Amino acid sequence: MRKQTIEYTSPLDALCDLAKRLQVYETNHNMSSEYFFEQYSKGLLADDIIYIEWSNDYRHYIALHNEIEERLRHAA
Repeated sequence: MRKQTIEYTSPLDALCDLAKRLQVYETNHNMSSEYFFEQYSKGLLADDIIYIEWSNDYRHYIALHNEIEERLRHAA
């Protein structure tokens, strides 16, 4: 399977897209991304490809969220 690269014009666009993807994971697995990541990080969930992708998306979401938050703090 070949991975697709998506380029965004801004971190906010990327954050919105990631939020949508996280919502799909959460709906399909009936748990929040925060709870999932906590369980996954503790090794309580399998290393299925879907969990690896969800984990990566969640980490990326948190990093972008923190970056945007930091920019807003400095802009104020």
